[in-house]
Amino acid sequence: QVQVVESGGGLVQAGGSLRLSCTGPGSIFSHNTMGWYRQAPGKQRELVASVTTGGDTNYADSAKGRFTISRDKDKNTVYLQMNSLKPEDTAVYYCNAVPPIFITNVLWGQGTQVTVSS
Repeated sequence: QVQVVESGGGLVQAGGSLRLSCTGPGSIFSHNTMGWYRQAPGKQRELVASVTTGGDTNYADSAKGRFTISRDKDKNTVYLQMNSLKPEDTAVYYCNAVPPIFITNVLWGQGTQVTVSS
């Protein structure tokens, strides 16, 4: 069974950039609005950005002007380009449909850690 796999995280200095990628089942990615979520230590998971099947995007206020979400339907992949990163962006980043659903019996994948140093 195809799982959701997030990648691209890492350690970066404030002001730097990262590009996250997420791949998964085409049956899910092709027919749903997809989103990037994040969860910082001690905080609730939050939706950072979303992209519809038609390509319309929406961002949390904290991400506007700095993050760009996109999708490649042929590759069943969703991307999150993150620029001008801040220490408060430090979190584990996950992707899922919006609203989130179980994908191959898993609600959340392993995610990818983003750490921004000051």
